[in-house]
Amino acid sequence: MTKRWVQRPPGSNWGDFGDDDRLGRLNYLTESTTLRAAKEIQTGKRFSLSLPLDIPATNATNQRRLPPALKPVLREGKVLFNQPVEAFDPGNTGVVSDDAVLLYNQHSTQWDAFGHMGALFDANGDGVDEPIQYNGFSVLGEHGTPRYGELGAWELDVVPMAQHGVQGRGVMINLRKHYGFERHAVSYDDLMRILERDGISVEKGDIVCLYTGYADKLIELGEDVHQELPKTHCPAFDGKDTKLLNWITDSELAILVCDNRAVEYEHGPVPEGTRAPGLPLHELCLFKLGIHLGEMWYLTELAEWLEANGRYRFFLTAPPLYMPGAVGSPACPVATV
Repeated sequence: MTKRWVQRPPGSNWGDFGDDDRLGRLNYLTESTTLRAAKEIQTGKRFSLSLPLDIPATNATNQRRLPPALKPVLREGKVLFNQPVEAFDPGNTGVVSDDAVLLYNQHSTQWDAFGHMGALFDANGDGVDEPIQYNGFSVLGEHGTPRYGELGAWELDVVPMAQHGVQGRGVMINLRKHYGFERHAVSYDDLMRILERDGISVEKGDIVCLYTGYADKLIELGEDVHQELPKTHCPAFDGKDTKLLNWITDSELAILVCDNRAVEYEHGPVPEGTRAPGLPLHELCLFKLGIHLGEMWYLTELAEWLEANGRYRFFLTAPPLYMPGAVGSPACPVATV
């Protein structure tokens, strides 16, 4: 395989897993890490970590993404919902329901594939920044046009994640326990205090989950959720803290998950006259290091149980939908303790 880049972004791991790698730190989820994770199953109790896919109830917090639209399927002009089959097959005593859904892949509990966010970077060394993705994959076709729509041909979709499987050891960091619903940009120093106070260690291949209470607010507010919710409530990692970003790199965590909509604190637009990523943690994880991000997971009941039982680790299974071409996917994760 010919290398796609002649220079890689500072702080990236491009090529470390191979020039054609599309898994990133999912490579850390091996048979041995799955066996290690399975040792966390002590009671067999299970927790669903997915919100209903119609939460958020509106598109207020992200106007581009809408709740699912569910509708019945038609057959010969008849609505296939509690429909006697004898309408099509005389004498058939069956009754059938069938439906379809228009789904925004990243409206609710979700995975970000690497193709979700890249950066402008001069990977080929010609002196011109171009749209580029993790490990030097390009978003452009032969004639410089975006390749979206070539279903199945998009290298950084959710397919590698779905094929590899997402199963490993989860580690819960309970930020709500320390900040309540206060809006706070969690720095490296903040995080280190929390890890020490709660006796938490993060090891290579762990799936780190951040409980902030954001999803609780989505459920509580329902259709009254305000577009400013991400700016007014709940702690989140401070993506502008270089030391925190370095910790994500050095910790060798495999995946980063949160119950909020971006994992990181949303500082707002890039200051006028400057050039920088609007979401620096996204750039580090999805573009530089190949770390998948999970957003708007429902972590409440699991976090509360772990806290009550003096634990922070658990067994986690969380595959995406196997949808070729998709750069994000709904997730229906299950934790077992």
